Amino acid sequence: MLDNRAINEAMTIKLGNEYPDYPEFAEGIRRAPDRGFRLTKEQTKIALKNALRYVPEELHEKLAPEFMEELTTRGRIYAYRYRPDEIITGKPIHEYKGKCLAGKAFQVMIDNNLDFEVALYPYELVTYGETGQVCQNWLQYRLIKKYLEEMTEYQTLVVESGHPLGLFPSKPEAPRVIITNSMMIGMYDNLEDWEIAEEMGVANYGQMTAGGWMYIGPQGIVHGTFNTILNAGRKYLGVAEQGDLEGHTFVSSGLGGMSGAQPKAANIANAVGIFAEVDLSRIETRHNQGWVDVIMDDLDEIFKLANEKVAAKESISIAYHGNIVDLLEAAVEKNFKIDLLSDQTSCHNVYNGGYCPVGMSFEERTRLLGEDRDKFCEEVDKTLHRHYKAIKGLTEKGTYFFDYGNSFMKAMYDAGIKEISKNGYDDKDGFIWPSYVEDIMGPILFDYGYGPFRWVCLSGKPEDLRATDQAAMDVIDPNRRGQDRDNWIWIRDAEKNKLVVGTQARILYQDAEGRRDIGLAFNKLVREGKIGPVMMGRDHHDVSGTDSPFRETSNIYDGSQFCADMAVHNVIGDGFRGATWVSIHNGGGVGWGEVMNGGFGMVIDGSADSDRHIQEMLLWDVNNGIARRSWARNEGAMNAIKREMERTPGLKVTLPNIADEQLIRNILA
Repeated sequence: MLDNRAINEAMTIKLGNEYPDYPEFAEGIRRAPDRGFRLTKEQTKIALKNALRYVPEELHEKLAPEFMEELTTRGRIYAYRYRPDEIITGKPIHEYKGKCLAGKAFQVMIDNNLDFEVALYPYELVTYGETGQVCQNWLQYRLIKKYLEEMTEYQTLVVESGHPLGLFPSKPEAPRVIITNSMMIGMYDNLEDWEIAEEMGVANYGQMTAGGWMYIGPQGIVHGTFNTILNAGRKYLGVAEQGDLEGHTFVSSGLGGMSGAQPKAANIANAVGIFAEVDLSRIETRHNQGWVDVIMDDLDEIFKLANEKVAAKESISIAYHGNIVDLLEAAVEKNFKIDLLSDQTSCHNVYNGGYCPVGMSFEERTRLLGEDRDKFCEEVDKTLHRHYKAIKGLTEKGTYFFDYGNSFMKAMYDAGIKEISKNGYDDKDGFIWPSYVEDIMGPILFDYGYGPFRWVCLSGKPEDLRATDQAAMDVIDPNRRGQDRDNWIWIRDAEKNKLVVGTQARILYQDAEGRRDIGLAFNKLVREGKIGPVMMGRDHHDVSGTDSPFRETSNIYDGSQFCADMAVHNVIGDGFRGATWVSIHNGGGVGWGEVMNGGFGMVIDGSADSDRHIQEMLLWDVNNGIARRSWARNEGAMNAIKREMERTPGLKVTLPNIADEQLIRNILA
């Protein structure tokens, strides 16, 4: 066996024998709760060995006790000592070291994910969603940065659950980075085994764009929420096609990473919004940001103010410092009218701190989570039962409730509320209330190819973002479809609405044709020297990047909603059509084991290659999903892919023959 001296001599990219000073933790920065320590003695030994393999042997004696202490008190080895002693933020690309443009671009994206203004728990490398990490620890972060600084266009960096496996010889046409996160073997693809693997330092929960390095702050879900509630209003509240939510109420909970977008979206849609949050620091962040108008904790006063604003047809976003269950129970009791109702707490991590039991402060929740997990879980289940009863009472009075893709109804089902099941005995046919994708986003947007693509101006210049906004506006035809009009207005007002948090980035819902044309317009601007390079990508939450039966594919009813073929094919196809990076994650916004997420990023540098990649890759990235949705007999998708075949030479897609309903009934009779 090789000794450590030979091992270190064999590596040219590695962590050296420097022993960094222990960092000071800034006041007021949120910290992840203790995740609990549950490893056996043998597993603990392996966990320590796994962390120590990143550093030379001469440091092991110093670091081993430190890592052990982190493991037993935080539930994870974060290697805090190796966090850089500097402010981490997505800097302009020219400030990064690197031998190729892509290597520097990735560093912008990673650092933006860890910005204090962006990340949920930045010291624990958690970007959003309670446990969604860029990578597992600061050792990995430092090593990834070293690899990206050395990477050339003839190499590909392989990252496995946050661990940089290494640079491998490649070619310019191949992706520069390939990322996987927690691809657990089927037999062990469950929460308990995943938690053990994560504690041992071999699994990383990437969420969607946290471990995929494509998060642009809560702006992304502002647009999604805006689209969702506006179309819900049109479908269920009688709102005109050209209208907004004036005079209507929208109530939800959560003001954290993704959920923090809700009040801003409500304001843009001109609604009266009330949002419950137990963590005062999250409320204050959104208030300071200007995304929440007022902070209140008296429900009588909240209902009074909301009714006044509804009558006056004025918009307001109210943050309620308290538990959503208390709010909803009071609404039932006092007959407060709620038009649209949802939930955006991190219910995909309901037993890991993503949901706070009623009657418990945020501080008590954090303490109980670390000290008595069984008691915490018991209180969560009790609260979910009360939450269900309150929603049922409101829907019986005419409230339209939708699951906002956070595994909310699945959490209720798992807590023993079996009557929430549509078929009454399991979750295979969905639940009594619709997912927002099932009822709104799927048939109205995803089936037609509209999804949340995004871009980052790597120069860091606001004027570059302004130029790309204008280019996107120039491409969109607001008269083509209602969705195009909504998106044209969105991009027109984006700067005014002050949506940027972190890097100079934008999100926009568009179809394959729109994304292609906008991408080509950006590349022309770069080529002409009018803007710097652009990173184009999308949220994995999209037409074809995600297989999730309780969210993205919840409006697929042919049985394939439980299969992950689409997400895997999406990543493979993007990889050989010009993506600069591709990523695939087990898990995502709806939780561990309930979704497979595939994502990509593409550096637009003004070249002819970029033109070609934009045309080839975006066609596949969107139409892969439309074709699958069409095969599931989704009418909108069938029409969309038929149109796509008519305009795209070489595209030949299998379409479904439709069986006669009466024939099927007769056969089954």
